[in-house]
Amino acid sequence: MIKLRAAVALVSVALLACACGTEGSVTADAAPPAAAPSGPASTSASASPAPSASPETETEADTDPPVATPAALAFSAKTLDGEPFQGADLAGKPVVFWFWAPWCPKCRSEAPAVKAAAAAFGDVEFVGVAGLDTEAAMKEFVQGTGTGDIVQLADTKGAVWTKLGVSRQSTFVFMKPDGSTTKASGPLDRDALDGHVRRLLGR
Repeated sequence: MIKLRAAVALVSVALLACACGTEGSVTADAAPPAAAPSGPASTSASASPAPSASPETETEADTDPPVATPAALAFSAKTLDGEPFQGADLAGKPVVFWFWAPWCPKCRSEAPAVKAAAAAFGDVEFVGVAGLDTEAAMKEFVQGTGTGDIVQLADTKGAVWTKLGVSRQSTFVFMKPDGSTTKASGPLDRDALDGHVRRLLGR
């Protein structure tokens, strides 16, 4: 009888021990899985290129208004070098036209004055207009007088002579920038020619 009671008591103790072990334990929530890395962190921020500065609007330089071409300069010609020449290129400039012929002795005598004046007055355009002969004779005249430093037109048909109202050699036509002209018959020596050029320039 005592053994039976002892066995019952042992079973009771065992049951109590199991019950205490299960009731008091707390199950920890499982930690959520770590999020998969989205990729290695960039060591340096990728700098987006700075927008290029819009170029400043260029201010157009003030330009002189186009110069009207006087009727007297509305001609095309050819130089003794064979180059095309436009009278309109002289518009707005002071110009001295020297009309000469190769066989003209007074034209030859005033050539040194023309050459010297062209060198002295760099702000004036000097244009020789040869006529009344062949181009070969005109070239010989220019070479012999040393006047090849100025523009020399070969006006074999007299078109430029007619355009500027010249009928004989030697004649000078002095044209102001506004297109107005005065004429002088040669020969002109250095002093006389320089005087005309100074008046052309208003000096």
